[in-house]
Amino acid sequence: MVEDSGVDELLRQWAAERSDDAELQEVNRIKDAWLAEAPPSAPGIPVQRANGGPRGLVKVESADPAYVAAMRKRAPEVPEPLLAAAASYWQLVGDLSEAEQWWDAGISPLDQRALDYRAAGLTPADLGRRLGPMTVLQHLRRGSAAAWCVARLQRQRRDGVA
Repeated sequence: MVEDSGVDELLRQWAAERSDDAELQEVNRIKDAWLAEAPPSAPGIPVQRANGGPRGLVKVESADPAYVAAMRKRAPEVPEPLLAAAASYWQLVGDLSEAEQWWDAGISPLDQRALDYRAAGLTPADLGRRLGPMTVLQHLRRGSAAAWCVARLQRQRRDGVA
């Protein structure tokens, strides 16, 4: 796997934002007291019944456990809430095998930029292709826009270079 310093920085930022300073401790104390007063309930979607019978809730998972488990194998040191958040994004836009392909190509699915690259039209296979002296992944890491990389790749295909 190609190292991505952006993911490391994201993890450091995430940990720093959750450091226990006095204000955060007070907020957590108030939140815990407020939640203790509310009846426990899991998020759910109301069930509709044609016969007008009793209604219940269908349990809603924030992230598919298969996504979280696959990400946990690759990044065991990442906190569970961050894994669940990344998995919930990926399950909205692609399947687990696609997320793993991005990871294998050098972009962690924990990195939000992977979704931006995907939306711009890049595929995991495109990241290793060369645009001049550098690969697409190297261009992206140096700040080139994903749309620019897509346009260059399309021009290469049109001109028969790739």
